Amino acid sequence: AQAVVELSERRSAARSGRKPPPEPTNVNTGSFEELQRLPRVGPAMAARIIAYRQEVGRFQRPEDLMEVRGIGEKTFERMAPWIRL
Repeated sequence: AQAVVELSERRSAARSGRKPPPEPTNVNTGSFEELQRLPRVGPAMAARIIAYRQEVGRFQRPEDLMEVRGIGEKTFERMAPWIRL
């Protein structure tokens, strides 16, 4: 039943142009599109996360995301439940 509700929410979000509900995303391997599933992450932030990975390397702990420009404590707190390494 939960999967049906989630699928329905995703379809509704797609029709309305809204972002689909968040789902766990690996920030070390996530694609540009996958990173945008995270709360508060749009195209610009996804590009900065990828640039950080390319320049610095893998995130060792979720809190390392706060080193990416634009991700402060409040943004990180919203993202944290959905971050995977």
